[in-house]
Order: sequence, then structure tokens, then C-alpha cells
Amino acid sequence: MNNTKTAYFFLRVSMGINFLGHGLVRLVKLQDFASGMVKGFETSWLPQPLVHLFGVTLPFLEFTIGLLLIIGFKTRIAAMAGASLIILLLFGSSTVENWEAMGIQMIYAGLFYILVSRIEDNYLALDRK
Repeated sequence: MNNTKTAYFFLRVSMGINFLGHGLVRLVKLQDFASGMVKGFETSWLPQPLVHLFGVTLPFLEFTIGLLLIIGFKTRIAAMAGASLIILLLFGSSTVENWEAMGIQMIYAGLFYILVSRIEDNYLALDRK
């Protein structure tokens, strides 16, 4: 084991806990969360039924991606799914001119870049045989 593999492990698990936590707290109040998203996107040109569907789906995606990253199962797919989800969130945030959220989401994009581009450093994961 080297420092690069150790660092990758900590980043993977940290991102996993972040996503799992986001998903968990939203799952227990799913309808309130989805309704809040619809309200937050009232000024957007996005169709409200689509925003509601995304709001209902998002916590399940976050939870699943987070769990996969924590245990290191299908890590490449999970990291790419996480990066793709960030792209969707960036797009949505841009429609309501939420530049502050987009700045934070760009940090997530950079972290997912590391997880995807350094996948060979994956360590202490179910992926590794």
C-alpha cells in the first residue's frame, strides 16, 4: 500500500459518506424534499413535473452512489454516476441562477474527476480481488 492508494481510499469513502448522508436525510422526508425542489425551481423554465420527478429520484441516486463508493463496489460506475449527477445538478442550478450552489457543485465535479481518473489507485474495495 502506498500514500496514493490510501489517499484514494479516504477520498472515495468521504465522497461516499457525503452522498449517502444526503440521500438518507432526504429519503426520510421524500415528499417534503421533492416539494421543496419544485418551489425552489418555480422561476426556472424547467417543467414542474420533471423537477418533482427529479426531486423524488435524487435521494435514491445519492444513497446508492454513496453506498457503492463507501464499500468500493462498481467504483468506476459509481464515480461516473456521481459525476453525471453533478452535471445534472449544475444544469438545474444554472436555470435558477444559483451560482453559489454551482461553485460547490464544481468542487464535487473536481473530486469526481480524481475518483474517475485515478481509479487504478482504488484500494480496500470490494472491486479489488
